[in-house]
Amino acid sequence: MPAVCPDGSIAAWRKSSYSNEGPTCLEVADQHPGAVPVRDSKAPARGHLVFGNEAWSRFVTAVTAASGEALQTP
Repeated sequence: MPAVCPDGSIAAWRKSSYSNEGPTCLEVADQHPGAVPVRDSKAPARGHLVFGNEAWSRFVTAVTAASGEALQTP
């Protein structure tokens, strides 16, 4: 289960390269070794989740396989 990152609130958030240009955007915070903090750009006050690098990589692989398109790194 993803855990809340203790320092995520002070993180520098940016739009993920996985997000499209539409209204559903995912933001990620860099500079967290071994983790990928993510949040909904439309509702940042609702908090964020933190995924381990391996879990994030498996997720991206599964989404890529399901969509049939190659995705870039976050």
